[in-house]
Amino acid sequence: MNIADLRKSYEKAELSESASHADPLKQFDQWLNEAISGEVPEPNAMTLATVGADLRPTTRVVLIKGYDERGIVWYTNYNSQKGRQLAGNPYAALQFHWVELERVVRIEGIVEKVSDEESDAYFHSRPLDSRIGAWASPQSEVIDSRTVLVTNAAKYGAQFMLKPPRPPHWGGYRLKPDTWQFWQGRKSRLHDRLRYSLQAGGEWLRERLAP
Repeated sequence: MNIADLRKSYEKAELSESASHADPLKQFDQWLNEAISGEVPEPNAMTLATVGADLRPTTRVVLIKGYDERGIVWYTNYNSQKGRQLAGNPYAALQFHWVELERVVRIEGIVEKVSDEESDAYFHSRPLDSRIGAWASPQSEVIDSRTVLVTNAAKYGAQFMLKPPRPPHWGGYRLKPDTWQFWQGRKSRLHDRLRYSLQAGGEWLRERLAP
């Protein structure tokens, strides 16, 4: 099989102005819940793109942990590559790709850290192994072998037992959207694509883009 010959006809649904929400957050909420109810694998997985001081973009997959009118939330190590890049350039992009539903959501905006109270609350809701792991992994740093992680986990497990505190280098980020795009695959590559742009008065401008 020649990879250039791989093709799929997208025919599951459509996205029209009349059938979509005027508020992009409501449209996102609908699509995310349809992905969850449709048992799409890891519907909460999203690609996060950041740009470093060298102007080279970097992507990785993270998990959405909350969303509301304030923005989209995820948690990570602040000292990681993405954390360092966000410290220097707080603008980022997110993308959800729900293959089975033939849908993509793209979100762009400025990123800020969530409050300590929010980070504490989420951290203490995590499984114990995950809380220990936040201490054990010097994320994005070069390590000699996996033994480093296992040794660190054992050390912090013995130190904190059942009550590890949230590490000072670990917490949440919130992307505050100023642009949303919703893409629905359609037949003959004539896909539906709606963009929502935040206006000066706080309202959203919805426009159809050519695919």
